[in-house]
Amino acid sequence: MTTPSAFVNGLRRGRREVVQVLRSPKELFNFLSTPVLMVVLGLFVRVDIPGSDVGMGHLIVAGGITTMIAQASILVVPQALAVEKEDGTLLRMRTVSGGMTAYLVGKTCVVVVTAVGGALLTLAGGVLFVGTDLPRDLAHWGTFAWVILLSLVTLTPLGAALGALLPNPRGSLALMMLIMLFLLGFSGLYFPVTVLPGFVQAIVSIFPLKWIGQGIRSSLLPDAALAAETAQSWQLMLVFVVLAVWAAVGFVIAPGMLRRMSRRESGTRLKKAVAS
Repeated sequence: MTTPSAFVNGLRRGRREVVQVLRSPKELFNFLSTPVLMVVLGLFVRVDIPGSDVGMGHLIVAGGITTMIAQASILVVPQALAVEKEDGTLLRMRTVSGGMTAYLVGKTCVVVVTAVGGALLTLAGGVLFVGTDLPRDLAHWGTFAWVILLSLVTLTPLGAALGALLPNPRGSLALMMLIMLFLLGFSGLYFPVTVLPGFVQAIVSIFPLKWIGQGIRSSLLPDAALAAETAQSWQLMLVFVVLAVWAAVGFVIAPGMLRRMSRRESGTRLKKAVAS
C-alpha cells in the first residue's frame, strides 16, 4: 500500500541518485550531447515556419527541449531497470512496504533534475546562438514550467511501465529507441505536424509527445507560429488534460508492473539456486 513515507523515501533515494549522476563523466556527456545537437541543428536551419515569419530554428530548439524530456524519461528509466533488475535492487525494494512506489518516485526525481537541466541548457543555447527568445512574460514562464513538470510526471512512470513490460529491458532498448524516434519524428517537434497526412496526425495526437511539444512551443514561440499548428491554437487546456490523464494511467499501472517484474526475477533466481 502506498503511504506518505514511501514518497519521502523516494525523494531521499532520488537525491542520492542525482548526486551519482552528476559525478559520472559518462552521464554528463550524455546529458550535454542532446542540447548541443539541437542548438547546432537550429543554427543551420535558415528557413521559416510555413505561413509565418518565424524561423524553423525556433521550432527546433523548442523540439529539443521536448526531446530532453522524452530522452530522460523513456530511455533512462528502462536502462536503470535493466541494471537494477540484474543487481537485485528491485528485489530488495519489493520486500519493503511501499518500496516500488519509493523506487518510482526516486527515478522521477532523477529524471526531473536531468531533463530540466538539459531543457534549460537547450533554451540558453538557443538564445545565445540561434537567436530564439525566452518566454516573454511571467505567464509564459509559468506555462513553460508547468508543461515541463507535468510532462516529466507523465512520461517517467510510462517509461518504467514499458521497461517492466518488456521481457528483457536491456535487450529491448533498441526497440524502445525506434518507437521513441517515430514519435519524436512525427509529433511536430522538428517540422510542422501539419505537413503530415491526416491519419499520422491522428495517431501521434493519441500520445503525450505531440502535446508536450505543443505546450513548449506555446511558451516560447510567437502567435505567428500558430499557422503550423493543427487547430491554429495552442490548446493549452487540452495539453493539460491529455498529460494529466496519461500521468494518472502511468502512476496507476507502473508500480504493479514493477512488482510483477521483480516477482518474475525472484522466481527465476530461486530456480537457478535450486538447480545449482
